[in-house]
Amino acid sequence: MLPPTASCCPTPNMTASTLPGSASRRDRALRVVALLALMACATLARANEARIVSAEVVAGEGGYVLNADIDVELNPRLADAVSRGVSLYFTTELRIERPRWYWLDEVVVDRSLDYRLSYHPITRSYRLSIGSFHQSFDSLDSAVRTMRRVRNWQVAELAELTAGVSHEVALRFRLDTSQLPKPFQVTAIGSRDWNLGTDWATWTFLPGAAGQR
Repeated sequence: MLPPTASCCPTPNMTASTLPGSASRRDRALRVVALLALMACATLARANEARIVSAEVVAGEGGYVLNADIDVELNPRLADAVSRGVSLYFTTELRIERPRWYWLDEVVVDRSLDYRLSYHPITRSYRLSIGSFHQSFDSLDSAVRTMRRVRNWQVAELAELTAGVSHEVALRFRLDTSQLPKPFQVTAIGSRDWNLGTDWATWTFLPGAAGQR
């Protein structure tokens, strides 16, 4: 017969049996934390992503015009900078090249449409300047929405593009950090928060015909 103390023997086994459960709960907690971190990173990545949704060059009055839609949002860092009085500068860049079989392609159009986004605390309004044109908005979202839509921007005279000859068009939108105050230019170097812009969108355009992306 076993001595009375033998009844305590199952205790180590009971303790051992709880270890896998504890480890399992710990693993589940770590997976949840990792998932939340990935979701946060994905949200931040989306906030810094921008893309050209659609773009076309078409014949207008006296020349060729660009119409484009851009998907862009300001991340919290940029929105906070604007609200604190830092002006942000954006640019939409367009390049049109005419292929040459005997040499490098010829750049026939190189244009930029520049924006200045600022906040005025006295009027509590956001101001978007496009060249000499200025417009005020009650909210930051409204100002950004205006930048998203490019309509009837004349990019070339009729004589600049050769009818019936295919041209290569490239378009992009970006935050121009070179125009930020010097301290912010230093901060922007290597910072994802300040690296806002699209990739180059390219398509072939045939002057004299409907040019679509």
